[in-house]
Amino acid sequence: MPKLLPLFRAAAVTAALLVLQGCGPGGAPSYVIFGAYFPRWLLAGLIGIVAALVAHRLFVAKAWNGKLPLQLSVCCAIGMVVAVLFWTLATR
Repeated sequence: MPKLLPLFRAAAVTAALLVLQGCGPGGAPSYVIFGAYFPRWLLAGLIGIVAALVAHRLFVAKAWNGKLPLQLSVCCAIGMVVAVLFWTLATR
């Protein structure tokens, strides 16, 4: 067991560094809305939620909701795809 202690220590340091890899000196990417900083990931999440709601309303309006299995999963997937696309395009 004493021989494994340096290995565990190295693994703990590596895990700590991997957790901190997203931190940068420039700060988090954000927009200034009404004088307050609004993080882009939060904006991407809100856009994804709106996209999921729009997709649900479209399915109901076109009467596809009776034919579409797992509506919640499909609408959540649509919202996730839109949010990730927005995040990717907004952050280079």
